[in-house]
Amino acid sequence: MSADIQRIKQRFEIIGNSPALNRAIDIGLQVAPTDLSVLITGESGTGKEVFPQIIHSYSARKHGTYIAVNCGAIPEGTIDSELFGHEKGSFTGAHDSRKGYFEVADGGTLFLDEVAELPLSTQVRLLRVLESGEFLRVGSSKAQKTDVRVIAATNINLIEAIQNGRFREDLYYRLNTVPINIAPLRERTEDISLLFRKFASDFAEKYRMPTINLDDEARRVLISYKWPGNVRQLKNVTEQISVIEESRLVSASKLLGYLPDYNPTKLPAIITNKSGGISEPSFSSEREILYKILFDMRNDVNDLKKLVLDMLHSEKDNIDIHSENASLIKNLYKDGIPFVETSKPSGFEQKNFSQEHSDIQDTEEIVEESLSLVDKEVEMIKKALEKYNGKRRQAAQELGISERTLYRKIKEHNID
Repeated sequence: MSADIQRIKQRFEIIGNSPALNRAIDIGLQVAPTDLSVLITGESGTGKEVFPQIIHSYSARKHGTYIAVNCGAIPEGTIDSELFGHEKGSFTGAHDSRKGYFEVADGGTLFLDEVAELPLSTQVRLLRVLESGEFLRVGSSKAQKTDVRVIAATNINLIEAIQNGRFREDLYYRLNTVPINIAPLRERTEDISLLFRKFASDFAEKYRMPTINLDDEARRVLISYKWPGNVRQLKNVTEQISVIEESRLVSASKLLGYLPDYNPTKLPAIITNKSGGISEPSFSSEREILYKILFDMRNDVNDLKKLVLDMLHSEKDNIDIHSENASLIKNLYKDGIPFVETSKPSGFEQKNFSQEHSDIQDTEEIVEESLSLVDKEVEMIKKALEKYNGKRRQAAQELGISERTLYRKIKEHNID
Protein backbone atom coordinates (compact mmCIF):
# COMPACT_ATOMS: atom_id res chain seq x y z
CA MET A 1 0.00 0.00 0.00
CA SER A 2 1.35 3.42 -0.95
CA ALA A 3 1.94 6.12 1.65
CA ASP A 4 -0.60 8.41 -0.07
CA ILE A 5 -3.38 5.84 0.29
CA GLN A 6 -2.48 5.34 3.94
CA ARG A 7 -2.62 9.08 4.59
CA ILE A 8 -6.03 9.32 2.90
CA LYS A 9 -7.37 6.50 5.09
CA GLN A 10 -6.16 8.24 8.23
CA ARG A 11 -7.52 11.63 7.18
CA PHE A 12 -10.97 10.41 6.16
CA GLU A 13 -11.16 7.58 8.71
CA ILE A 14 -11.45 4.84 6.12
CA ILE A 15 -11.11 1.35 7.62
CA GLY A 16 -10.00 -1.61 5.50
CA ASN A 17 -7.12 -3.12 3.60
CA SER A 18 -8.91 -5.03 0.84
CA PRO A 19 -7.46 -4.69 -2.69
CA ALA A 20 -10.83 -3.47 -4.02
CA LEU A 21 -10.93 -0.62 -1.50
CA ASN A 22 -7.31 0.36 -2.12
CA ARG A 23 -7.93 0.33 -5.87
CA ALA A 24 -10.92 2.68 -5.55
CA ILE A 25 -8.91 5.12 -3.42
CA ASP A 26 -6.01 4.97 -5.88
CA ILE A 27 -8.29 5.84 -8.83
CA GLY A 28 -9.78 8.74 -6.90
CA LEU A 29 -6.29 10.01 -6.09
CA GLN A 30 -5.16 9.82 -9.72
CA VAL A 31 -8.23 11.54 -11.17
CA ALA A 32 -8.34 14.29 -8.53
CA PRO A 33 -5.94 16.76 -10.27
CA THR A 34 -8.05 16.66 -13.45
CA ASP A 35 -11.49 18.18 -14.12
CA LEU A 36 -12.98 14.95 -15.46
CA SER A 37 -16.46 13.92 -14.39
CA VAL A 38 -16.54 10.91 -12.08
CA LEU A 39 -19.33 8.37 -11.59
CA ILE A 40 -19.20 6.42 -8.32
CA THR A 41 -21.25 3.23 -8.22
CA GLY A 42 -21.89 0.77 -5.43
CA GLU A 43 -24.57 -0.64 -3.20
CA SER A 44 -26.26 1.44 -0.54
CA GLY A 45 -24.20 1.75 2.62
CA THR A 46 -20.77 1.16 1.09
CA GLY A 47 -19.50 4.69 1.83
CA LYS A 48 -19.68 6.29 -1.62
CA GLU A 49 -20.02 9.77 -0.10
CA VAL A 50 -16.40 9.76 1.12
CA PHE A 51 -14.83 9.54 -2.34
CA PRO A 52 -16.08 12.90 -3.70
CA GLN A 53 -14.53 14.53 -0.63
CA ILE A 54 -11.22 12.79 -1.37
CA ILE A 55 -11.29 13.91 -5.00
CA HIS A 56 -12.17 17.51 -4.08
CA SER A 57 -9.55 17.72 -1.33
CA TYR A 58 -6.74 16.58 -3.64
CA SER A 59 -7.79 18.70 -6.63
CA ALA A 60 -6.94 22.24 -7.67
CA ARG A 61 -10.47 23.18 -6.55
CA LYS A 62 -9.84 22.28 -2.92
CA HIS A 63 -10.17 25.93 -1.86
CA GLY A 64 -13.44 26.28 -3.78
CA THR A 65 -16.95 25.40 -2.62
CA TYR A 66 -17.91 21.76 -2.15
CA ILE A 67 -21.65 21.00 -2.17
CA ALA A 68 -23.22 17.57 -1.73
CA VAL A 69 -26.77 17.21 -3.05
CA ASN A 70 -29.02 14.21 -2.41
CA CYS A 71 -31.09 14.18 -5.60
CA GLY A 72 -33.50 11.61 -4.19
CA ALA A 73 -34.44 13.82 -1.23
CA ILE A 74 -35.53 16.85 -3.28
CA PRO A 75 -39.11 16.93 -4.62
CA GLU A 76 -39.40 16.70 -8.38
CA GLY A 77 -41.15 20.02 -8.62
CA THR A 78 -38.31 21.98 -6.99
CA ILE A 79 -35.21 20.07 -8.16
CA ASP A 80 -34.60 22.41 -11.13
CA SER A 81 -34.81 25.44 -8.85
CA GLU A 82 -32.43 23.87 -6.34
CA LEU A 83 -29.82 23.02 -8.96
CA PHE A 84 -30.08 25.96 -11.38
CA GLY A 85 -31.85 28.68 -9.38
CA HIS A 86 -34.94 30.67 -10.35
CA GLU A 87 -36.09 34.18 -11.13
CA LYS A 88 -38.58 36.16 -9.07
CA GLY A 89 -42.15 35.26 -9.98
CA SER A 90 -41.16 32.28 -12.10
CA PHE A 91 -43.57 30.05 -10.13
CA THR A 92 -45.92 30.27 -7.18
CA GLY A 93 -43.95 31.11 -4.06
CA ALA A 94 -40.91 32.50 -5.94
CA HIS A 95 -40.96 35.87 -4.15
CA ASP A 96 -37.26 36.54 -4.81
CA SER A 97 -34.57 35.43 -7.21
CA ARG A 98 -32.44 32.56 -5.95
CA LYS A 99 -29.08 31.11 -6.92
CA GLY A 100 -28.86 27.39 -7.60
CA TYR A 101 -26.13 24.97 -6.57
CA PHE A 102 -24.36 25.24 -9.93
CA GLU A 103 -24.08 28.99 -9.46
CA VAL A 104 -23.03 28.82 -5.80
CA ALA A 105 -20.41 26.10 -6.45
CA ASP A 106 -18.77 27.99 -9.32
CA GLY A 107 -15.06 27.15 -9.22
CA GLY A 108 -15.65 24.23 -6.88
CA THR A 109 -17.14 20.72 -6.85
CA LEU A 110 -20.76 19.58 -6.91
CA PHE A 111 -21.53 16.06 -5.70
CA LEU A 112 -24.83 14.68 -7.02
CA ASP A 113 -25.72 11.69 -4.85
CA GLU A 114 -28.44 9.29 -6.13
CA VAL A 115 -28.21 10.91 -9.57
CA ALA A 116 -30.47 8.22 -11.06
CA GLU A 117 -33.40 9.80 -9.18
CA LEU A 118 -33.28 12.96 -11.31
CA PRO A 119 -36.33 13.52 -13.57
CA LEU A 120 -35.69 13.22 -17.31
CA SER A 121 -36.29 16.96 -17.82
CA THR A 122 -33.62 17.77 -15.23
CA GLN A 123 -31.27 15.28 -16.86
CA VAL A 124 -31.48 17.32 -20.07
CA ARG A 125 -30.51 20.49 -18.18
CA LEU A 126 -27.64 18.67 -16.44
CA LEU A 127 -26.31 17.35 -19.75
CA ARG A 128 -26.15 20.89 -21.12
CA VAL A 129 -24.14 22.08 -18.12
CA LEU A 130 -21.69 19.21 -18.48
CA GLU A 131 -21.20 19.76 -22.20
CA SER A 132 -21.11 23.57 -22.45
CA GLY A 133 -20.90 24.88 -18.88
CA GLU A 134 -24.13 26.87 -19.46
CA PHE A 135 -27.44 26.74 -17.61
CA LEU A 136 -30.69 28.65 -17.41
CA ARG A 137 -32.40 29.70 -14.23
CA VAL A 138 -36.03 28.63 -13.96
CA GLY A 139 -38.10 31.41 -15.52
CA SER A 140 -35.12 33.00 -17.30
CA SER A 141 -34.01 32.98 -20.93
CA LYS A 142 -30.51 34.28 -20.22
CA ALA A 143 -27.79 31.62 -20.26
CA GLN A 144 -25.23 31.77 -17.47
CA LYS A 145 -21.79 30.21 -17.34
CA THR A 146 -20.41 28.11 -14.52
CA ASP A 147 -17.17 26.24 -13.89
CA VAL A 148 -18.16 23.31 -11.70
CA ARG A 149 -16.72 19.83 -11.48
CA VAL A 150 -19.51 17.27 -11.23
CA ILE A 151 -19.12 14.01 -9.31
CA ALA A 152 -22.15 11.70 -9.33
CA ALA A 153 -23.01 8.58 -7.39
CA THR A 154 -25.75 5.97 -7.55
CA ASN A 155 -26.63 2.56 -6.16
CA ILE A 156 -28.83 1.77 -9.19
CA ASN A 157 -27.74 -0.14 -12.28
CA LEU A 158 -27.79 2.71 -14.79
CA ILE A 159 -27.59 0.37 -17.80
CA GLU A 160 -30.91 -1.16 -16.77
CA ALA A 161 -32.30 2.32 -16.05
CA ILE A 162 -31.36 3.35 -19.60
CA GLN A 163 -33.07 0.28 -21.05
CA ASN A 164 -36.20 1.10 -19.04
CA GLY A 165 -36.18 4.69 -20.26
CA ARG A 166 -35.53 6.16 -16.80
CA PHE A 167 -32.05 7.56 -17.51
CA ARG A 168 -30.55 9.24 -20.56
CA GLU A 169 -27.82 7.28 -22.30
CA ASP A 170 -25.91 10.41 -23.39
CA LEU A 171 -25.88 11.70 -19.81
CA TYR A 172 -24.61 8.33 -18.56
CA TYR A 173 -21.58 8.41 -20.86
CA ARG A 174 -20.94 12.06 -20.01
CA LEU A 175 -20.92 11.34 -16.26
CA ASN A 176 -19.07 8.03 -16.59
CA THR A 177 -15.85 9.57 -17.87
CA VAL A 178 -14.01 7.98 -14.94
CA PRO A 179 -15.90 5.16 -13.15
CA ILE A 180 -15.16 4.20 -9.55
CA ASN A 181 -16.89 1.12 -8.16
CA ILE A 182 -17.10 0.59 -4.40
CA ALA A 183 -17.16 -3.12 -3.62
CA PRO A 184 -19.87 -4.39 -1.24
CA LEU A 185 -18.83 -5.55 2.22
CA ARG A 186 -19.43 -9.23 1.39
CA GLU A 187 -16.59 -8.96 -1.14
CA ARG A 188 -14.30 -7.36 1.47
CA THR A 189 -14.44 -10.05 4.14
CA GLU A 190 -10.98 -9.14 5.40
CA ASP A 191 -12.31 -5.70 6.37
CA ILE A 192 -15.35 -6.84 8.38
CA SER A 193 -13.50 -7.62 11.62
CA LEU A 194 -11.50 -4.37 11.37
CA LEU A 195 -14.66 -2.32 10.93
CA PHE A 196 -16.41 -4.09 13.82
CA ARG A 197 -13.51 -3.42 16.20
CA LYS A 198 -13.38 0.24 15.12
CA PHE A 199 -17.12 0.75 15.62
CA ALA A 200 -17.09 -1.14 18.92
CA SER A 201 -14.27 1.08 20.20
CA ASP A 202 -16.04 4.27 19.07
CA PHE A 203 -19.33 3.33 20.74
CA ALA A 204 -17.59 2.23 23.93
CA GLU A 205 -16.06 5.70 24.14
CA LYS A 206 -19.31 7.41 23.19
CA TYR A 207 -21.44 5.59 25.78
CA ARG A 208 -18.66 5.27 28.37
CA MET A 209 -18.77 1.50 28.72
CA PRO A 210 -16.34 -1.38 28.13
CA THR A 211 -15.72 -2.44 24.54
CA ILE A 212 -17.66 -5.45 23.29
CA ASN A 213 -15.82 -8.47 21.88
CA LEU A 214 -16.86 -11.56 19.92
CA ASP A 215 -16.01 -15.17 20.65
CA ASP A 216 -14.59 -17.36 17.87
CA GLU A 217 -17.93 -18.71 16.68
CA ALA A 218 -19.51 -15.25 16.68
CA ARG A 219 -16.58 -13.94 14.67
CA ARG A 220 -17.17 -16.64 12.05
CA VAL A 221 -20.84 -15.65 11.87
CA LEU A 222 -19.87 -12.00 11.49
CA ILE A 223 -17.61 -12.74 8.53
CA SER A 224 -19.93 -15.22 6.79
CA TYR A 225 -22.97 -12.92 6.93
CA LYS A 226 -23.81 -11.21 3.61
CA TRP A 227 -24.39 -7.70 5.06
CA PRO A 228 -26.97 -6.44 2.53
CA GLY A 229 -26.79 -3.00 4.19
CA ASN A 230 -22.99 -3.06 3.99
CA VAL A 231 -20.94 -0.80 6.29
CA ARG A 232 -23.99 1.17 7.44
CA GLN A 233 -25.71 -2.02 8.63
CA LEU A 234 -22.56 -3.28 10.35
CA LYS A 235 -22.25 0.01 12.21
CA ASN A 236 -25.88 -0.08 13.32
CA VAL A 237 -25.63 -3.69 14.53
CA THR A 238 -22.44 -2.89 16.46
CA GLU A 239 -24.13 0.06 18.14
CA GLN A 240 -27.18 -2.01 19.10
CA ILE A 241 -25.04 -4.74 20.66
CA SER A 242 -22.90 -2.17 22.51
CA VAL A 243 -25.96 -0.62 24.13
CA ILE A 244 -28.22 -3.64 24.71
CA GLU A 245 -25.98 -6.57 25.66
CA GLU A 246 -24.86 -6.73 29.28
CA SER A 247 -22.06 -9.21 28.67
CA ARG A 248 -19.10 -7.67 26.91
CA LEU A 249 -18.24 -11.03 25.28
CA VAL A 250 -20.86 -11.70 22.62
CA SER A 251 -21.60 -15.29 21.60
CA ALA A 252 -22.80 -16.49 18.21
CA SER A 253 -26.34 -17.06 19.49
CA LYS A 254 -26.51 -13.48 20.77
CA LEU A 255 -25.15 -12.09 17.51
CA LEU A 256 -27.69 -14.08 15.47
CA GLY A 257 -30.44 -12.25 17.32
CA TYR A 258 -29.35 -9.10 15.49
CA LEU A 259 -29.09 -10.88 12.11
CA PRO A 260 -32.59 -12.34 11.59
CA ASP A 261 -31.99 -13.12 7.91
CA TYR A 262 -28.70 -14.94 8.51
CA ASN A 263 -28.34 -18.01 6.30
CA PRO A 264 -25.14 -20.07 6.66
CA THR A 265 -25.76 -21.96 3.40
CA LYS A 266 -24.74 -20.37 0.14
CA LEU A 267 -27.74 -20.96 -2.10
CA PRO A 268 -28.10 -19.68 -5.67
CA ALA A 269 -29.23 -16.08 -5.83
CA ILE A 270 -32.83 -15.26 -6.70
CA ILE A 271 -33.05 -13.62 -10.09
CA THR A 272 -34.98 -10.38 -10.04
CA ASN A 273 -36.51 -8.60 -12.96
CA LYS A 274 -35.84 -5.01 -13.95
CA SER A 275 -38.61 -3.68 -11.75
CA GLY A 276 -37.11 -5.35 -8.71
CA GLY A 277 -39.58 -8.24 -8.46
CA ILE A 278 -38.80 -11.92 -8.63
CA SER A 279 -38.79 -13.13 -12.21
CA GLU A 280 -41.06 -16.01 -13.15
CA PRO A 281 -39.24 -18.65 -15.22
CA SER A 282 -40.54 -18.82 -18.77
CA PHE A 283 -42.08 -22.01 -20.11
CA SER A 284 -39.57 -22.25 -22.94
CA SER A 285 -36.56 -21.91 -20.64
CA GLU A 286 -37.95 -24.58 -18.29
CA ARG A 287 -38.52 -26.93 -21.20
CA GLU A 288 -35.00 -26.39 -22.55
CA ILE A 289 -33.47 -27.08 -19.13
CA LEU A 290 -35.58 -30.23 -18.76
CA TYR A 291 -34.56 -31.47 -22.21
CA LYS A 292 -30.91 -30.94 -21.42
CA ILE A 293 -31.20 -32.83 -18.13
CA LEU A 294 -32.98 -35.75 -19.81
CA PHE A 295 -30.42 -35.92 -22.63
CA ASP A 296 -27.55 -35.83 -20.14
CA MET A 297 -29.18 -38.57 -18.05
CA ARG A 298 -29.70 -40.75 -21.12
CA ASN A 299 -26.10 -40.29 -22.19
CA ASP A 300 -24.94 -41.28 -18.72
CA VAL A 301 -27.13 -44.40 -18.76
CA ASN A 302 -25.90 -45.37 -22.22
CA ASP A 303 -22.30 -44.95 -21.11
CA LEU A 304 -23.00 -47.21 -18.14
CA LYS A 305 -24.60 -49.81 -20.40
CA LYS A 306 -21.62 -49.80 -22.72
CA LEU A 307 -19.29 -50.22 -19.76
CA VAL A 308 -21.26 -53.25 -18.50
CA LEU A 309 -21.40 -54.72 -22.00
CA ASP A 310 -17.64 -54.42 -22.37
CA MET A 311 -17.20 -56.18 -19.05
CA LEU A 312 -19.53 -59.00 -20.16
CA HIS A 313 -17.66 -59.48 -23.42
CA SER A 314 -14.22 -59.29 -21.90
CA GLU A 315 -13.01 -62.85 -21.45
CA LYS A 316 -9.88 -61.80 -19.64
CA ASP A 317 -11.91 -60.38 -16.74
CA ASN A 318 -13.36 -63.85 -16.09
CA ILE A 319 -16.45 -62.44 -14.37
CA ASP A 320 -18.84 -64.98 -12.86
CA ILE A 321 -22.37 -63.60 -13.33
CA HIS A 322 -25.31 -65.38 -11.71
CA SER A 323 -28.53 -65.94 -13.57
CA GLU A 324 -30.49 -63.29 -11.68
CA ASN A 325 -27.82 -60.68 -12.47
CA ALA A 326 -27.78 -61.73 -16.09
CA SER A 327 -31.53 -61.23 -16.33
CA LEU A 328 -31.24 -57.80 -14.84
CA ILE A 329 -28.46 -56.83 -17.23
CA LYS A 330 -30.45 -57.96 -20.24
CA ASN A 331 -33.41 -55.86 -19.11
CA LEU A 332 -31.13 -52.82 -19.21
CA TYR A 333 -30.78 -53.27 -22.94
CA LYS A 334 -34.47 -53.65 -23.78
CA ASP A 335 -35.03 -49.93 -24.33
CA GLY A 336 -31.55 -48.79 -25.12
CA ILE A 337 -28.41 -50.42 -26.52
CA PRO A 338 -29.24 -53.80 -28.08
CA PHE A 339 -27.58 -56.78 -26.49
CA VAL A 340 -25.17 -58.29 -28.98
CA GLU A 341 -23.59 -61.58 -28.05
CA THR A 342 -20.09 -61.82 -29.49
CA SER A 343 -18.73 -64.33 -27.02
CA LYS A 344 -19.87 -66.23 -23.98
CA PRO A 345 -18.00 -65.28 -20.84
CA SER A 346 -16.92 -67.97 -18.45
CA GLY A 347 -19.68 -69.01 -16.04
CA PHE A 348 -22.39 -67.35 -18.10
CA GLU A 349 -24.92 -69.35 -20.14
CA GLN A 350 -27.52 -68.04 -22.55
CA LYS A 351 -30.18 -70.37 -21.14
CA ASN A 352 -30.39 -68.26 -17.99
CA PHE A 353 -32.25 -65.57 -19.91
CA SER A 354 -35.02 -67.85 -21.16
CA GLN A 355 -35.36 -69.64 -17.83
CA GLU A 356 -35.73 -66.55 -15.68
CA HIS A 357 -37.62 -64.33 -18.15
CA SER A 358 -39.67 -66.32 -20.58
CA ASP A 359 -41.34 -63.15 -21.84
CA ILE A 360 -38.08 -61.96 -23.42
CA GLN A 361 -37.75 -63.20 -26.97
CA ASP A 362 -34.48 -63.19 -28.86
CA THR A 363 -36.25 -62.18 -32.07
CA GLU A 364 -37.45 -58.90 -30.62
CA GLU A 365 -36.15 -55.96 -32.65
CA ILE A 366 -34.78 -53.21 -30.42
CA VAL A 367 -34.36 -49.82 -32.05
CA GLU A 368 -32.16 -47.24 -30.42
CA GLU A 369 -33.89 -43.89 -30.04
CA SER A 370 -32.47 -41.09 -32.13
CA LEU A 371 -30.78 -38.29 -30.20
CA SER A 372 -30.72 -35.91 -33.17
CA LEU A 373 -31.86 -32.42 -32.19
CA VAL A 374 -33.49 -32.00 -35.60
CA ASP A 375 -35.52 -35.17 -35.10
CA LYS A 376 -36.54 -34.03 -31.65
CA GLU A 377 -37.60 -30.68 -33.04
CA VAL A 378 -39.76 -32.29 -35.72
CA GLU A 379 -41.26 -34.64 -33.15
CA MET A 380 -42.18 -31.80 -30.77
CA ILE A 381 -43.73 -29.74 -33.60
CA LYS A 382 -45.85 -32.70 -34.70
CA LYS A 383 -46.99 -33.38 -31.13
CA ALA A 384 -47.93 -29.74 -30.60
CA LEU A 385 -49.90 -29.64 -33.87
CA GLU A 386 -51.69 -32.87 -32.99
CA LYS A 387 -52.51 -31.57 -29.51
CA TYR A 388 -54.23 -28.49 -30.91
CA ASN A 389 -55.71 -30.16 -34.02
CA GLY A 390 -53.47 -28.30 -36.43
CA LYS A 391 -54.05 -24.84 -34.93
CA ARG A 392 -50.65 -23.30 -35.50
CA ARG A 393 -51.02 -20.25 -33.26
CA GLN A 394 -51.76 -22.36 -30.18
CA ALA A 395 -49.06 -24.86 -31.14
CA ALA A 396 -46.51 -22.04 -31.41
CA GLN A 397 -47.46 -20.77 -27.95
CA GLU A 398 -47.06 -24.28 -26.54
CA LEU A 399 -43.60 -24.56 -28.10
CA GLY A 400 -42.54 -21.15 -26.84
CA ILE A 401 -41.81 -19.78 -30.33
CA SER A 402 -43.47 -17.26 -32.60
CA GLU A 403 -46.09 -18.31 -35.12
CA ARG A 404 -43.85 -17.08 -37.91
CA THR A 405 -41.00 -19.28 -36.70
CA LEU A 406 -43.36 -22.25 -36.56
CA TYR A 407 -44.40 -21.66 -40.21
CA ARG A 408 -40.74 -21.59 -41.20
CA LYS A 409 -39.98 -24.80 -39.29
CA ILE A 410 -42.95 -26.61 -40.85
CA LYS A 411 -41.83 -25.60 -44.34
CA GLU A 412 -38.19 -26.39 -43.60
CA HIS A 413 -38.88 -29.94 -42.36
CA ASN A 414 -41.78 -30.64 -44.79
CA ILE A 415 -44.20 -31.37 -41.95
CA ASP A 416 -47.75 -32.17 -43.03
